[in-house]
Amino acid sequence: MTTTAAPPPALRPPRRKRRARIDDRGWLFVAPFALVFALVFLAPLAYSVYLSLFRDQLIGGNAFVGFANYITAFGDEKFWDGFGRVGIFLVVQVPIMLILALAAALAIDSARLHAAGFYRIVIFLPYAVPAVVAVLMWGYIYGDQFGLTRNLNDLLGGQFVQPFLPEWMLLSIGNIVTWQFVGYNMLIFYSSLKTIPTELYEAASIDGAGAWRTIFSIKIPAVRGAVVIATIFSIIGSFQLFNEPNILKPLAPNVISTFFTPNMYAYNLSFAGQQYNYAATIAIIMGVITAVIAYVVQLRGSRQEAR
Repeated sequence: MTTTAAPPPALRPPRRKRRARIDDRGWLFVAPFALVFALVFLAPLAYSVYLSLFRDQLIGGNAFVGFANYITAFGDEKFWDGFGRVGIFLVVQVPIMLILALAAALAIDSARLHAAGFYRIVIFLPYAVPAVVAVLMWGYIYGDQFGLTRNLNDLLGGQFVQPFLPEWMLLSIGNIVTWQFVGYNMLIFYSSLKTIPTELYEAASIDGAGAWRTIFSIKIPAVRGAVVIATIFSIIGSFQLFNEPNILKPLAPNVISTFFTPNMYAYNLSFAGQQYNYAATIAIIMGVITAVIAYVVQLRGSRQEAR
């Protein structure tokens, strides 16, 4: 008996890889945003970089100088003087503001505070006041010749309170910024606290955890991401410090200089000194420094949150 071998199975042609189908209609949805983003962000940024590479000279007009403006800025004492002042402001004011905001959020969320909704609105209300109006109001309070400070000094019988002295000016500005933004950060923390599941509180209560234990073991770890976000916003806001010193400058012209902060320095270089190229250079340097520090804070915060 003879057997015949079965014919080998026919080789199937290799399957073609399916390519993900891309629907081009998606661009229609993002096109308005992309257009506005390009016009109001990318175009001014590119123009600032372009300006920073030129210098307006008496002979030769606007000439290409490469990175010469950046080299000049790195050796500019006025720029670094303002940068150091803003750095001190950042290190001192931001932690105080965030701690006050977190304490207010925890107090309102504790359910032990009567009229919590009223306090929430009152603490948030200064953020609704326009920045210029707020600085003018505080400028009147600080005025040692006409404002509340003068009344207080008259009551005490001497010049005991002088917010416009050089050694107190940064603290006076920090007080205004803190007054304005505590409510804003409090709302961020409070919103984050409201996302904590109630089962965690019930479990902590069954385990016998007290109020302080619940705060340090449940609430504060839960708002860590919100704290990182608020810190990044505060860092950006501190490096952009401009309104407060610029508006208070007429009240204390001998204390607040034209280069009190880097933003004021760039503003006065551009609109008073007609040095548009160098002002653009200062703005670009401050933008890069702010982006790097904000990225480092975000990276460290993400790593701690992932642990």
